[in-house]
Amino acid sequence: MKEKVIEKLKNIHEAKELIEINDIMGFKSAEQLKELEEVLNELINEYVVFKTKKDKYILLKNCPNLKIGELQTNKNGYGFVLLLKEDDLYISSADLNGAINKDIVLAEVTKRGIKKEGKIIRVLKRELSNVVGELIEGKKHLEFKPDDEKLNIRVKLDKDSLKNCVSGHKVVVKLEKELGKNNFLGKVEKILGHKDDPGVDILSIAYKYNIESEFNSEVIKELDSIPNEVSASDLKGRRDLTNEIIFTIDGIHTKDIDDAISLKKENDLYVLGVHIADVSHYVKENTALGDTAYERGTSNYLANTVIPMLPHQLSNGICSLNENTIRLTMSCVMKINNLGKIVEYEIFPSYIKSLKKMNYDRVNDILMRDIVAKDYEPFANVLKEMNKLAHLLRKERINRGYIDFDLDEPEIIQDENGKCIGVKKEEREDGEKLIEDFMIAANETVASHICNMDLPFIYRVHGEPNSEKITDFVNLVKQLGYSLKTRINNITPKTMQKILEELKDKKEFEILSSMLLRSMKKAYYSKENIGHFGLGSKMYTHFTSPIRRFPDLTVHRLLKTYLVNKDFSMSTISYLENSLPLIAEHSSEKELNAQSAERDVDDMKMAEYMESHIGEEFKGIISTVTSFGFFVVLDNLIEGLVHVKSLKGDYYDYVPDLLSLIGKNSKKIYRVGDIVKVKCVASSASNSCIDFEIVEGNNEENGSDKQKSIS
Repeated sequence: MKEKVIEKLKNIHEAKELIEINDIMGFKSAEQLKELEEVLNELINEYVVFKTKKDKYILLKNCPNLKIGELQTNKNGYGFVLLLKEDDLYISSADLNGAINKDIVLAEVTKRGIKKEGKIIRVLKRELSNVVGELIEGKKHLEFKPDDEKLNIRVKLDKDSLKNCVSGHKVVVKLEKELGKNNFLGKVEKILGHKDDPGVDILSIAYKYNIESEFNSEVIKELDSIPNEVSASDLKGRRDLTNEIIFTIDGIHTKDIDDAISLKKENDLYVLGVHIADVSHYVKENTALGDTAYERGTSNYLANTVIPMLPHQLSNGICSLNENTIRLTMSCVMKINNLGKIVEYEIFPSYIKSLKKMNYDRVNDILMRDIVAKDYEPFANVLKEMNKLAHLLRKERINRGYIDFDLDEPEIIQDENGKCIGVKKEEREDGEKLIEDFMIAANETVASHICNMDLPFIYRVHGEPNSEKITDFVNLVKQLGYSLKTRINNITPKTMQKILEELKDKKEFEILSSMLLRSMKKAYYSKENIGHFGLGSKMYTHFTSPIRRFPDLTVHRLLKTYLVNKDFSMSTISYLENSLPLIAEHSSEKELNAQSAERDVDDMKMAEYMESHIGEEFKGIISTVTSFGFFVVLDNLIEGLVHVKSLKGDYYDYVPDLLSLIGKNSKKIYRVGDIVKVKCVASSASNSCIDFEIVEGNNEENGSDKQKSIS
């Protein structure tokens, strides 16, 4: 009956009472009415139908201003409702309506624009089950203080679970029962360590996002069957590439190496080989390893801590393409002309022996500075040829619409005890771009091959941006005093390219390019191919990182099903049609979790670093303006808040259309893009907060040559 109810309601845009829907369905009996009510309640629980306070029903998709998603609260009091296939919805602290972090909520969109805003209508489901926090001394016994101050909950601990616990322990508490509004009974599920122990701060954030650092006993037991070396029987049916010049390029500390490359010339064509670790050979479906890989979804890189998707025996061992070691791979070999276009390709199972584990520092020395380390001399010429090809591939992508935001990322530097001793921008030179260009080429080739076969697949997709948001962005740029010549009546990747090109010499470029990126939709995984707007690609997937991403592992399994096993049976196709959407959605959610954890760790470590720089002055740029103040980002990407209450001598009004705070009497303006001089007045790693104050009399001119430099 569900399908019939949905079909009848899909063209009704006004909420109806139960009896009205009963009439629409044409039901006559009391039994049918009761069954209809049960079906509607099921659809409510599935978030397909919305029930109003007046007991009326309407399809949620017919209410464009109503959104369902997970609430993620912020250290500064506000939050976002995470929406998988569209921009997150900003919720101010005043509009949370009692919702707490991780709640599944129904929210109403109240304002559209560059930043979509809304308010919580109701909490649909309280997903909060485990909470991370610290045990502190109470009047009579140990008490629990959640790390997330915005949770606004009280937890009474089961005394039996406090065995072996001491004050200062960071713990994971399982919420057993809700005793009243925001009051819970809980028990200590896991002791992470003492708050002062190295690495416990990062583990605490990981567990906040349900990122497990340890593998269960079933996985550990299953590792006994995983070999340490490739056997002769594993090589059957694979192409031998051990005589090819193949090597890897990664970060200097990388241990989970899942991609290797090769290049030669043949009849005026480049023959580029991208050889990816065949993780699917070892991680099978319906096994403990396979189930764990699915559940984790991705490896998590939190500062210098890696929480892998697969145990180290696999990720750093038999699956890693280590130097001078035979490894199983899936190869994508592409023939590319001098215009950067792929004219021919092959995808096949193979095995390789990497000749060299290269790192980006040494490769960039060769490509950027013509400095060749002695052990790299045999590979210098092929690296330079690779760089020529990478530039051709990138030029071809740019010609078709590839959008290069080139946004900076922070690199956290820690000492041996895990304390942050420096923050700097990550360097990206030709070596990093070369690998990116080659991986994109392989991902597109694999996606286009299966897409053209019209078989079930998992794609990496990125939808077209909302035209209203781009219009709002252009209007903001005008408010900053710049006029754009680019027409936005037909938004294509080329349009975005032209906007970035026009802004690249503006002092606010980093801020504006970040805002333009936020005005676009998020990329995600899907069984349906809608293309990848940001890459200007009609077909795209993730094939190149199966050690650390479950979608890539899934793609490898699909390639074997179709290209190796030639399995096109109806039962297989039907199974994949049903399972791939679930894999795609779950993987997208796990990716969002990983990104949130990474962002929280960076914020915490930056605050830890600034604890040693209180009282010092810096130059920065205003990145965000809110009603309670503005955020200033320094040259190394550390960001702190200048609270409106700290602005002396005037009362400041928030003008959202101008993204500005304006003095009521002085008319002094603080707006996005302004360069300001600030002093760090407070910083706390425990709540990831950095507070700045404006240095009086500062402006762009007098602050430019005296700012503090930090690294």
